[in-house]
Amino acid sequence: MAKRFNEESPISDVLKQFISQNKLEAGMDIVNVRDAWKNVMGPGVNNYTTEIQLKGTTLYVALSSAVLREELSYGKEKIIKMINEEVRKDLITQLILR
Repeated sequence: MAKRFNEESPISDVLKQFISQNKLEAGMDIVNVRDAWKNVMGPGVNNYTTEIQLKGTTLYVALSSAVLREELSYGKEKIIKMINEEVRKDLITQLILR
């Protein structure tokens, strides 16, 4: 029979430990960045977003509207800053809109 420990710990700490032991940070970062994009940009931009990819520190976002892509290209630095704040990590250094 397995030994039980009497130490109680919050589920968030257990999940963080599990993620770090199994080297799942990269996958979690991708999911967190996708969620952050949806939260930061809102439903108007999400309707025109077709694909979101995180490769290294570069975020690739495919948009179906050329006008929206041009408009968002003027505020790339601000978007990067807002997404990094939402994720609570400095994950993104470059944003490429396609």
